[in-house]
Amino acid sequence: MGGGNRGWQTADVTDTDDTADAPDRPGTGAVPDADGVPDADGLARLRRRTTTVLVISQMLGGLGVATAVALAAVLAKEISGSEALSGLASTSSVIGTALLSLPLASLMAARGRRVGLTVAYLIGAAGGVVVVAGAALGNFPLLLLGMTAFGAASSANLQARYAAADLAEPERRARAISLVVWATTIGAVLGPNIAAPAGKTVTGMGIPATAGAFVWGSAVFLVTGVLIHLLLRPDPLLTARALADADWTSDTDTASGADSGTGKGTEEGRVPEPDVGAGKDADKGAREGRSLRAGLAAVGASPQARLALVTIATAHTAMVSVMVMAPVDLGHHGAGIELIGLVISVHILGMYAFSPLMGWLADRVGRVAVILLSVTLLSCAAALAGTANGHHAQSGAGLFLLGLGWSAGLVSGSALLTDAVPQPARAAVQGLSDLTMNASAGAGGALAGVVMSAAGYGWLSAMAAALLLPVVVLVLFRHTRRGAPRSPDAGSGAGPIPGSDSGGATGKEGDEGKDVSADTART
Repeated sequence: MGGGNRGWQTADVTDTDDTADAPDRPGTGAVPDADGVPDADGLARLRRRTTTVLVISQMLGGLGVATAVALAAVLAKEISGSEALSGLASTSSVIGTALLSLPLASLMAARGRRVGLTVAYLIGAAGGVVVVAGAALGNFPLLLLGMTAFGAASSANLQARYAAADLAEPERRARAISLVVWATTIGAVLGPNIAAPAGKTVTGMGIPATAGAFVWGSAVFLVTGVLIHLLLRPDPLLTARALADADWTSDTDTASGADSGTGKGTEEGRVPEPDVGAGKDADKGAREGRSLRAGLAAVGASPQARLALVTIATAHTAMVSVMVMAPVDLGHHGAGIELIGLVISVHILGMYAFSPLMGWLADRVGRVAVILLSVTLLSCAAALAGTANGHHAQSGAGLFLLGLGWSAGLVSGSALLTDAVPQPARAAVQGLSDLTMNASAGAGGALAGVVMSAAGYGWLSAMAAALLLPVVVLVLFRHTRRGAPRSPDAGSGAGPIPGSDSGGATGKEGDEGKDVSADTART
């Protein structure tokens, strides 16, 4: 990374007063080269450190969510006295996850992943305390308010996968995302098993035993937030932006030097004098580039980003719609609680345990190829689960494939979304993606019961599979455009991305995000 007098003078770093987040400042734990930019060895160590911290935090965060959510419906039924209202607890959590996605993404865009993730886990911990208070007071609305805030922890768990992608090499980005997704397996499996012991710890404290899981969940979120705050340094998002800016500055320095040496580029062969107002204009431009409006514009300008966003949303909605009613369908065909629990465990295994395989495939054969694999797996899952009719082994196989298809769609879609948009807009686009996936899944889950009651589980599964049609249409549309002539400046400025055409940005934004697409195209 050559280039003279090259600092990371961007608003992305200077927006925050916390010098620990600025990777180029002395004493912050970064490993700079002679120009103040991390060298290759230092960057590799930073990647490993960031991934380790995120994996540990994901294990803890997943544990906190799974422990509490396992008994959320039971607690809601106890406090409300109505089985019909018991589902509102989980619904409130999903709504909270969706509503907080954009504010948290905006916070991360301005202050970095560390601040955003820490705040999210603290909000989740506070939400758990409010749930416990609502349970102790017998106040159902207060309990639902707490569940809404509790959803912030789920939002943090989702956003952590993008933090893993911030510093990953483009050819390993999907694997970095998949490793963090995989880490959720531990919490998802252990959480429901420690919910009952958690209830025993609040005996005699005037708190319902079913609320004990939220006491533990809040404590776990608090520990996770402290862990992120102390160890996720330097901030991966701010570091990635600084690296992108350093590369852009290096290219500008090289071009300017060439122009000054040949007499080209200015009227007298001299490098232009710096504009005293350029710094403020650059800071304003950087802030605008990180706004929600810039994120929407980035998605609108990139067919790859639209494909990725639709993939993530539809895969998640299809999975939730089929999964949420699976216990009811199994119960209608004579399955007991133990068998239902086993089938759901197999489903969770499919969701998380094989995500590293999906990441490897997305990096090796291409994002779009794995997106199509996701569509195939989810369609097969819907067919198996929807036609099981009491064949429990078939139901289990269908739910396993459902989780596997979700994993393929989430990992490949998240990697493609990160690839397809310029660096400044990524946090906003990623927040928009999480808002879309959670809002659509919330609607799908709410309508699933209505559809099943009116038409049965088979039709519900068929409708879930039909939700995947827009993904197929976008993939086909993308391939029809592959032969169309494109401007040399189209794309992100550094070549195609895995499983895509030419990137998702143009012009200067493309130069700022060129680090995301420096590998070869694979489809």
